[in-house]
Amino acid sequence: MAVEIRGGVELAARRENVELHTRDGLTLVGELALPESAAPVATIVALHPLPTGGGFMDSHIIRKAAARLPALADIAVLRFNFRGVSSPRGTSQGEFGDGVDEQWDLAAAMDLVLQRGLPHPWIVGWSFGTEVTLKYGLRHPIDGAILLSPPLKRTTPDELAAWAGSGKRLVAIIPELDDYLRPAEAAERFASVPQLEFVAVEGGKHLWVGEEQTYRVLTEIVERLNPAALPLPRSL
Repeated sequence: MAVEIRGGVELAARRENVELHTRDGLTLVGELALPESAAPVATIVALHPLPTGGGFMDSHIIRKAAARLPALADIAVLRFNFRGVSSPRGTSQGEFGDGVDEQWDLAAAMDLVLQRGLPHPWIVGWSFGTEVTLKYGLRHPIDGAILLSPPLKRTTPDELAAWAGSGKRLVAIIPELDDYLRPAEAAERFASVPQLEFVAVEGGKHLWVGEEQTYRVLTEIVERLNPAALPLPRSL
C-alpha cells in the first residue's frame, strides 16, 4: 500500500547524531541525514527560527526537510540547535546570542560540511535563521542561500547589499500573509540585491503551517538544489 507523505512521516535515510564544536568553545547538538544509498547531490545547512520564540532544530519545516529530502531528492540535511537551545536530541551549550554569537554556530556547521566533504552546500534559514544567514553566510563557501519568511529585523542594509555581486545565489520565499515582512515591502527591502530570486507565496504565512505550505516550501528548495527530483511525490 502507498504511504502518504505528510505530517510526521520519516522516510529512509542514514541519520547520524552529530556534535558541532564552535570556535568560542561550545558544543552544539545536531543531526546529519544522508540519502540511504546514493551519494548526496547537494547539502542543506538548516538554521532554525528564533530560540526565544520556541524555534529549534525540530521546527516543522526543518524537521520535514530532514525527514523527506534525503530520500526524495538525494539532498543531505544538517540541522542543529543554536547555542542554548534544547530539543529531544539534546541541549546545545551556551546562551542565546541575539544573532551575534550565532555566527560561530554557523561556522561550526560549515566546518562539519567541509570535514565530511558534503557537496554544494546551501544555507536554508527560517525567520531568525535568515538573519544569521544574511549577516554571516558570505563568509563561507556556499552555493547560495534560501530565506524562508525573512523578517529583516537584525540584518543591516549594508549586510544585505553585500550579497549583490557576491556570486552566491539568494532566494527569498515571502509569505503573502507574513507577520513581519510581506511581499510588497520585501521587494523594496531586497532591491539592493539584483540577482535575488523572489518568490511570493499566495496564502502563505510565517510559520508555513499545513501540508500544502510545507510541500510548496520543500518544492522551492529542491528546485534550486536538485530540480531533476521534481515534482516531489506525495506518496510512496
